[in-house]
Amino acid sequence: MTVPVPYRVVARRADTPDTATIVLEPVREALPPFASGQFAMVYAFGVGDIPLSVCGIDGDRLTHTVRAVGAVSGALHGLRPGLTVGVRGPFGTGWELPEAAGRDLLVVAGGIGLAPLRPLVLAALAAPGQYGRLNVLVGARAPGELLYPDEPWQAAARVLTTVDRPDPAWTGEVGVVTTLIDRAAFDPLRTTAFICGPEPMIRAAAADLVDRGVDPDRIRVSLERTMHCGTGHCGHCQLGPLLLCRDGPVVSWSRAEPLLIVREL
Repeated sequence: MTVPVPYRVVARRADTPDTATIVLEPVREALPPFASGQFAMVYAFGVGDIPLSVCGIDGDRLTHTVRAVGAVSGALHGLRPGLTVGVRGPFGTGWELPEAAGRDLLVVAGGIGLAPLRPLVLAALAAPGQYGRLNVLVGARAPGELLYPDEPWQAAARVLTTVDRPDPAWTGEVGVVTTLIDRAAFDPLRTTAFICGPEPMIRAAAADLVDRGVDPDRIRVSLERTMHCGTGHCGHCQLGPLLLCRDGPVVSWSRAEPLLIVREL
């Protein structure tokens, strides 16, 4: 869908001082179904639109977690129930979780990168016996920036967390998220990994997993470039031969690695 469809904010939760989760439902017609890993272009009327990953899918309702870092994201972060936004989508590729049936799942998230991975974790938990062991490794800059700490799935999955800057009350791990890989329970030869977060973290985590024997074709990463149109026409999100709004954001590490090692590509 290339024309914005009106969606109404029906719920809002403040996650951190600069991050909020909003739930949207269609005012009239609904967009086609979204898959986990895909994104929508969400328009704040009078300000502009930005790409937002879907962090929850419940029938026609869409859930997005947005961090206020600019004019548009700031406007969306400040929305309250009852207000309306425009939504286009679905766009891009998904995580393709069913292809990992019978395999261990390793989810690696940095910061707000946990948002697009959340529906994948929920889908895996909703299909007991279909997948092997599920490990969710989460890193954040500080304890107060960890997303979804009280949601039930955090207790249902094996979740390991670490922060860069602990506060006096923090008793968990300190360091980058890749330090948690040693504590995860998985068989590299029968594991599918899903990684989202800052690009340096993606590169480090994927390289670590390859060194341990995980097949690069079985490592799925979500990449980010500036997206304007969402339809592959403007070229702002180009990464070598890929237009990430169309060919991504989720791609295999075997496809992403040779592109990410090229300086300033």
